[in-house]
Amino acid sequence: MTELAGEPSARREDAYFRGKVCVITGAGSGIGRALAENLARRGAKLALSDIDTEGLAETVRRCEASGAEVKSDRLNVAEREAVLLYADEVNKHFGVVHQVYNNAGIAFHGEVTESQFKDIERIMDVDFWGVVNGTKAFLPMLIESGAGHVVNVSSLFGLIAVPGQSAYNAAKFAVRGFTESLRQEMLARRHPVKVTCVHPGGIKTAVARNATYAEGIDAKQFASFFDKKLAMHTPEMAAQTILDGVRKGHGRVLIGWEAKALDLFVRTTGSYYQRIANLVNRRFLP
Repeated sequence: MTELAGEPSARREDAYFRGKVCVITGAGSGIGRALAENLARRGAKLALSDIDTEGLAETVRRCEASGAEVKSDRLNVAEREAVLLYADEVNKHFGVVHQVYNNAGIAFHGEVTESQFKDIERIMDVDFWGVVNGTKAFLPMLIESGAGHVVNVSSLFGLIAVPGQSAYNAAKFAVRGFTESLRQEMLARRHPVKVTCVHPGGIKTAVARNATYAEGIDAKQFASFFDKKLAMHTPEMAAQTILDGVRKGHGRVLIGWEAKALDLFVRTTGSYYQRIANLVNRRFLP
């Protein structure tokens, strides 16, 4: 059948997601909520989770208003046994799982000398192990679906390191390495699972306001700096960019001009970028 004249391209794009069972962690706000709403409009079935039950409930309300079938659960992605049980429950509820968006994450700001071990461990538990837990729990189901996709959210700080973000950098660089290796494994084994690593730049979310900080740091000042100077893009723009990349099967998705520019900057300058960045950091960071 030929395409009707004037048929919006969005209709063709929606067909890729329509009827697919999509799992999204960290769906209570920010990029997670925007992904859920976007997929709901495209006709996907949703398994949404977050540790923030109030935010999650609002996301569910919005998605159900679009006619989506939604399963929602409180979930701490750092709790491995809970994630494994959750995956089984989602699979039992829908009968299949097609796409998993490991989006949940937290932030911490503090230099290594001022950070406590527990601060670094907490970031790694959520931002790295949460991704690993979600990937491992759902991967057999994605393979079985015959049309699976793993989408792991790293960060611009998974491409470039900055002072005061050693724990966050470590977690997000780890997500990148884990995800890129997984993609190669799926290709080599010819499993029917695509893999995408996402690197958002400055997105207008509550991540800075909800972050934890090392002792002595003015949390309000830093959060204000992030919101006014770094957060340039909406969660809705981020979600659209991610889903465009997923539909096209891209292995890496960069969100925002700054993510693309800094990725190029790091790749062309090598380790020398750290000396150049230091001059900028001294001038602009609070």
